[in-house]
Amino acid sequence: MKTNLKKISDTKVEIKVKLDADDLKQVQDTVIEELVKSVRVPGFRQGKAPRSMVEKQLDPNDVANRVLDKAVRQTSGKAIAEKQVLPVVAPSITVEKYVNGEMMEYTMEVEVLPDMKLGDYKKLGVKRHHQEASQKDIDEVLAGIAKAYSKKATVERAAKNGDEVVIDFLGKKDGKPFEGGKAENYALELGSGSFIPGFEEQIVGHKAGDEFEIQVTFPEDYGEKSLAGQEVIFEIKLHEVKEVTPAPIDDELVKQAGEGRFQTVDELKADIKKNLEYQNNQRSEEEYKDKLVEKLVEKSQIQAPEALINDQYQLIKQDTLRNANYHNMDFAEYLDYVGKTEAEWEEFAQELAKNRVEAMLALQLLAKEAKIEVTDEEIDAKIAEFAHAYRNSREMLKQLKQPAARNDIGGRLLIDKTVDFLVKANES
Repeated sequence: MKTNLKKISDTKVEIKVKLDADDLKQVQDTVIEELVKSVRVPGFRQGKAPRSMVEKQLDPNDVANRVLDKAVRQTSGKAIAEKQVLPVVAPSITVEKYVNGEMMEYTMEVEVLPDMKLGDYKKLGVKRHHQEASQKDIDEVLAGIAKAYSKKATVERAAKNGDEVVIDFLGKKDGKPFEGGKAENYALELGSGSFIPGFEEQIVGHKAGDEFEIQVTFPEDYGEKSLAGQEVIFEIKLHEVKEVTPAPIDDELVKQAGEGRFQTVDELKADIKKNLEYQNNQRSEEEYKDKLVEKLVEKSQIQAPEALINDQYQLIKQDTLRNANYHNMDFAEYLDYVGKTEAEWEEFAQELAKNRVEAMLALQLLAKEAKIEVTDEEIDAKIAEFAHAYRNSREMLKQLKQPAARNDIGGRLLIDKTVDFLVKANES
């Protein structure tokens, strides 16, 4: 076997492999020995017939194809090892020439990690930004609690914003009802914006007992394509108008809403502020970590192989499709929902995949530099944690026992530990 290596780019090499007659004969002998064990010859037990008799029954083309396949599988790994190449994914193999029993030439394109250099990870210059809970934030939470304990009273007057109305509605497009456009005794808060623009506004001013029609146009980016941008009619029957009076924010409300945990409005406000600031700090900390990693990538010499970017892109697309399916949308409907064309989403996902791979490679360099490792005990503990969380899912428990799941969990733990190390390295 002869091999020749050629560098195509910083992340890709080409290995040419040439096999002569002697190389192919060794492979062919192995192929025939394997076939001898499985071919039936009249008068002999399976696997016991002389090789010369078995060979006469073999299809030469079938043997040639088996030799080609086995020769590539047996020699490709040896060639990669001989050239001391570390592939990041399985190589792409193209057979250039093949003469059965005489010679074979094939080429491997191998994606490899480029030479990379870790930058100074201790002076990244990223600052934390803690956001305190504002009085406005606290008031919004209090208003939500007061609304949840509102009192509703039926009134005879015309409906206005802030009222709750009980209606029947039937939507028609071109005079025919459309799917999802019908409901009876539906409770709707006017002014909530929960329906398409123009719907709630046209109910304002009507009284209980009124039957009327309203005309609205669905938004251009509406999820259901058959209705997007379309003008429709809704037949409305208004059964009841209720005036909604939010509960007063006082100590009695606090005791009721807090189930005895709070006695005064001030106690509830303090708890709301504490929870909001905890959420703000959690969000700020995640943003801080993301920016640290971004800066580490900037300061390091990182080049992501296309194969790793493509793998990450596929994962992003799978997650997107899974999320869309969970919300009863196909990919086209999801694109409408997020307001992107397919080309725009592709560009976004490719950039996201590239950033993720670069971050992973930079953190791997840092983990190696700082000698950060994950122990079997840490992996076992995390698997046990997942097993408890998904104890009612037989499929998930089965997956957690697979080697691939263990490797994935170990990889994630290593990244988490490395990010924590990076945070501590930038605290001084």
